[in-house]
Amino acid sequence: MKAYKWIFPLLMLTMVVFSSCQDYLDFEPENTIPAEGFFETQEHAEQAVNSVYAHFRSWEMVSFAFIIMQEVTSDNAVKGSAVGDASFINDYDNFAFTPNQFVLKDYWAGRYRGINKANQAITNIPAITMNESLKTRLIGEAKFLRALLYFDLVRAYGDVPTPLSVPVGPEINFRTPKTQVYEYIEQDLLDAIAVLPDTYDAANKGRATAGAAKGLLAKVYLYMERWGDAERLATEVVTSGNYSLEPNFYNVFRVAAENGPESVFEIQAQQIEGNWGVSFSQHAEVQSVRGQWGWGFNIPTDDLAAAFDAAGDQIRKAATILYKGDTTPDGDIIAGVPSLEGIEGTPRYNGKAYYPSSQQLFGPYGSGQNIRVLRFAEILLIQAEARIRQGNASGAVEPLKLVRNRVDLPEISSPTLDDVLLERRLELAMEGDRFFDLVRTGKAASALASKGFVAGKHEVFAVPQELIDLSEGNLTQNPGY
Repeated sequence: MKAYKWIFPLLMLTMVVFSSCQDYLDFEPENTIPAEGFFETQEHAEQAVNSVYAHFRSWEMVSFAFIIMQEVTSDNAVKGSAVGDASFINDYDNFAFTPNQFVLKDYWAGRYRGINKANQAITNIPAITMNESLKTRLIGEAKFLRALLYFDLVRAYGDVPTPLSVPVGPEINFRTPKTQVYEYIEQDLLDAIAVLPDTYDAANKGRATAGAAKGLLAKVYLYMERWGDAERLATEVVTSGNYSLEPNFYNVFRVAAENGPESVFEIQAQQIEGNWGVSFSQHAEVQSVRGQWGWGFNIPTDDLAAAFDAAGDQIRKAATILYKGDTTPDGDIIAGVPSLEGIEGTPRYNGKAYYPSSQQLFGPYGSGQNIRVLRFAEILLIQAEARIRQGNASGAVEPLKLVRNRVDLPEISSPTLDDVLLERRLELAMEGDRFFDLVRTGKAASALASKGFVAGKHEVFAVPQELIDLSEGNLTQNPGY
């Protein structure tokens, strides 16, 4: 049983059990204020920040909206599951979705719920009489989490509203230009870097560190095309001595490696007997083996499998794609169902969402599995890409070699940008980055043409029409929708 005690004391409304579609479509007003008498003690400050962390494992954050918008839209995944089950997902695979589809609103609303929680903490904690060092750290953690939420939003929608405090004024109904959104993200992360520790004790492991803030900012700089800054921060993480690669790629995604040397930041999850609500996470369940443990959505494509084969990358392929009939290193036989929608031949599943059956105790399948957000392997690939972007291909050799050597692939002596981007695809497949990577590198139009991607439109998603209506037209729609 994990011992991250800090995650237990939560605000009363932190974890919502989504018992029906209507429940998880409800959108909390962004100007909601805390309950009377809250934000008065040090314990309240800790609970407020803990509630932001806990929100990250909610349905809107890591389940349908996450897999649909960040993977099914890419060349890595298709809908899967049974024919006709959640058929609307095919609209994302085919780029036929409309502004009225609830998935778009789930993704938007879930992230603004988290921002609302972070803003309450950032606004109210400074006035609490408490340990000043802890106060500073908690505000830094909240800023890191807010930056991560805005990073999702700006990549998905482009210009987005950016409330930075509570109560929220009319700014919630107007879109901030994405260049300014990135500036807000950068400032939050710089503030976090300045105050967060490099490590925590065992009871607080999993909280945001200075290394996590540096790593996330290095990634943000890739999107801002600030290659020198991306390299500088990635190099600071690499040379810090706080991180290293897990030797066995399969083990990276198992419980024993959670918050280990390769973890830069991950969403904490736990199984708690008798408390299904706090144990709630369906990230693994919605993707896992249909008819055995899960629902079977977000299925690796033939194209992804072929990319592994062409690279001679059987180690990462075996960990990423579980085929019907496979036996995992943990001893589970993948039985599943005879067929899945969108797949010809042998059914297969996302191996990174696999949770050994021997470890399943309480709650939904896989609810005890942490969700990897940022790994040391990605930091190495950010360093390599940033160097190549600056004309320093030789400087990319070493970080690329470290990532490839782990999976028994040879060194590339003169790597190109395409080499690094392919490495990103194979290393990070099914972890939620592929669609955004294709867009930021200008490869989406060609890679996704057969799926119906339209250049000049589908680089961003539609703003939820219901929210445009509620804003009385002050929120504007993205071009083409």
